[in-house]
Amino acid sequence: MDWGELTRLTQGQPLVVERVRLAGTGVAIEGAFELPQLAQLSVEDQVFVTAFVRCHGSIKEMERTFGVSYPTIKNRLNRIANSLEFVDTDPAPSRSEVLQRLKRGEITAPEAIRELEAMP
Repeated sequence: MDWGELTRLTQGQPLVVERVRLAGTGVAIEGAFELPQLAQLSVEDQVFVTAFVRCHGSIKEMERTFGVSYPTIKNRLNRIANSLEFVDTDPAPSRSEVLQRLKRGEITAPEAIRELEAMP
């Protein structure tokens, strides 16, 4: 069964993967795994996002590919973007991380104070 068929069968319902098998080794891992955000999109939205990436983010190229207007492309991108959580790839360090870096001599006391004062 391919991914598109699975997505159609679940009709957008939440899905938990309970078993994963590594194709190359045959090793199976069991547990409760959430799907990545992009895999939770509808098949149509997955195709749209894939096309957008293949078009290198060019909305003009997307207009040509899908035969629709700029506002239509923007509206769909905005709808998809609003359904995805932002993933912070550079989270701020915690207080304990700042203090550990200070103890290791990686930062000075004034730098540690600045970082700690900037925290919410």
